[in-house]
Amino acid sequence: MAERVVGHGSFGVVFQAKCLETGEAVAIKKVLQDKRYKNRELQVMRLLDHPNVIRLKHCFFSTTEKDEVYLNLVMEFVSETVYKVAKHYSKMSQRMPLIYVKLYTYQICRSLAYIHGAIGVCHRDIKPQNLLVS
Repeated sequence: MAERVVGHGSFGVVFQAKCLETGEAVAIKKVLQDKRYKNRELQVMRLLDHPNVIRLKHCFFSTTEKDEVYLNLVMEFVSETVYKVAKHYSKMSQRMPLIYVKLYTYQICRSLAYIHGAIGVCHRDIKPQNLLVS
């Protein structure tokens, strides 16, 4: 059951939701399936298996009254982003601790090496708002 919007961009909207069976918090990314473009996101997400890459739990399609088809990707929910952490320290007029910078940089490099090298995929939307941290 969708609870609230936690993100949006050119590729879709992300909702925080709760799995009715387990009570677990999940993220659902809702992406319009445009017939003019081939959307490989589901194919790619099914291939990913790395500790620094978000995991796909489930997927389903939904349709609107206008017959628009949406792909819904159900993933593990992570509430924090590098953007939120950096904003927090900025508001407090403090620098982010160097250990966090090093840790985030290391984990980003590991995840990119995996998706680029092992899977052969380019992310195309790397920004602080899309870098999840737990």
